[in-house]
Amino acid sequence: MLSGSSGLSAGVPTEYKPVEGKLMTRWAGHIDPENVLPEYPRPQMVRSNWCNLNGLWEYAIVDKTQPMPGQFQGKILVPFAAESALSGVGKNVGEKNRLWYRRTFCVPEAWNNKTILLHFGAVDWDCDVFVNGTPLGNHQGGYDPFWYDITGALNATAQNELVVSVWDPTNKGRQPAGKQCDKPNGVWYTAVTGIWQTVWLEPVAMTYIDTMKIIPDVDNQKVTVVVEVKGEPEGLSYHADAMAPGFSASATSLKNKLVLDITDQKLWSPDSPFLYDLNVQIRQGDTVIDEVGSYFGMRKISLAKDENGIMRIMLNNQFLFQYGTLDQGWWPDGLYTAPGDGALKSDVEFLKSIGMNMLRKHAKVEPARLYYWCDTLGILVWQDMPGGDNKKLFKGRTRESAAQFEKEWKSIIRALYNHPGIVMWIPFNEGWGQYDTARIVAMTKDADPTRLVNNASGWTDKGVGDVHDIHAYPGPEMPDVEEKRAVVLGEFGGLGLPVAGHTWQKEKNWGYSTCKNNQELTAAYGELMNKLRPLIAKGLSAAVYTQTTDVESEVNGLMTYDREMIKMDADLLKNSHKRLMTVDP
Repeated sequence: MLSGSSGLSAGVPTEYKPVEGKLMTRWAGHIDPENVLPEYPRPQMVRSNWCNLNGLWEYAIVDKTQPMPGQFQGKILVPFAAESALSGVGKNVGEKNRLWYRRTFCVPEAWNNKTILLHFGAVDWDCDVFVNGTPLGNHQGGYDPFWYDITGALNATAQNELVVSVWDPTNKGRQPAGKQCDKPNGVWYTAVTGIWQTVWLEPVAMTYIDTMKIIPDVDNQKVTVVVEVKGEPEGLSYHADAMAPGFSASATSLKNKLVLDITDQKLWSPDSPFLYDLNVQIRQGDTVIDEVGSYFGMRKISLAKDENGIMRIMLNNQFLFQYGTLDQGWWPDGLYTAPGDGALKSDVEFLKSIGMNMLRKHAKVEPARLYYWCDTLGILVWQDMPGGDNKKLFKGRTRESAAQFEKEWKSIIRALYNHPGIVMWIPFNEGWGQYDTARIVAMTKDADPTRLVNNASGWTDKGVGDVHDIHAYPGPEMPDVEEKRAVVLGEFGGLGLPVAGHTWQKEKNWGYSTCKNNQELTAAYGELMNKLRPLIAKGLSAAVYTQTTDVESEVNGLMTYDREMIKMDADLLKNSHKRLMTVDP
């Protein structure tokens, strides 16, 4: 594997420092501008050869009507958004301006005669990409990955210029924007503009594996792998190997659908997050044309009635009460972008350490590395679609807004499809931009029939989908038990406690209810747990506590925003949660 800087030159000096005066995490001090987020960014489709383009780029913020500036204004550390402290910029871009990026790179000589792909993990929001002045395309969508074949635009023996131009109206537009706001307040947070996930290059053959879909079948002890290729599919054969300690299975076919028998299967669950390694190849005769590494878990999520006739969410055909946090995924130093892979892992490890088995990824989509850690460590994920038209609520959508929402939602589902930890899709939250609910649920089910769909978390249930989800602050409460859907509590709690020295701002911090100290917070949380436990026997299948960490002015977190303090005793939390998991329905 090539290092992130191998064969590359940003064309700018490497001096760098974060914006001063901001709340920082402990990972920020370990950032190396020449080795930023060096982990392979797509852990379910790994190739051994790649180059990381993260690092210092040139940037400029200019009027959106103006062309690329002749002079750039400074350096920005990619992939941190311009508004973040870790970008080294810390400036609001706004809907009237456009953010320009520029860097140079050289293609390693070993990549000659290869197809070169340029990948973007995510760019918020409207993005144009140019290599050596050649426009590669436009991408609209702040949360889904995209890539271009840049082979024809490259200089094989000289430096190449990469220019990226981004416009983002944030909440002034009608595109999915999650909880971003140009004027942060309450539950609305700082805007995020531009590149916020890893940018990278990889060489592939002229015909290569473009995407894969991995479909476990627990009931029949099989896994199906569907391989899509780019290039010339004629004359190819497809091969897959599944491996685990003491186990191997293989399949070869002239068609792109491979079925492997997983005998004596080991099931994936939060208590035992067992993963099988997967290797997939396309071949011409005996020659391997392309090869990728991946993994999968034998995991089933479904609805069924328990012995008392109550409809439940079943994991691997058994009821497991799902309990976790509303997880915003924001960072005081990096905003949308965690300050390191260890930081992402740490949040998941924290939830595991206090006995939780789930998180609801709220109004945001994460880099694939986060879902990798959930898969590896054993956390169930409910995945929201980041809201659009949030401030317009019930006023409906334009045709263009609906088309963008649906295009991006389907792209997100495709990108995350193979992660065993993800068990539920949530297209709408609290009526934010909600429309055509039954059709959107059907569209989501069509895109992924293997997972549950929560038609709307809180407020505006339309009687469709797999669950009825309510919000109650502080709660807890539950909907009436239903014949065909499970009932869940999608948000509750929100107990607030500001911790001096660990807040985003010194004043005007808030919680759904505010406690005076750790003792009062612990007592209030314990009372919530005492009230929640009886609801499980009455039919509640899952509950989501608000929230993992404080976020900006919100101080509802189990941890402070900088992740330095757990506000309650971790052992007490773990014991409380263990009691929830052992309720006999």
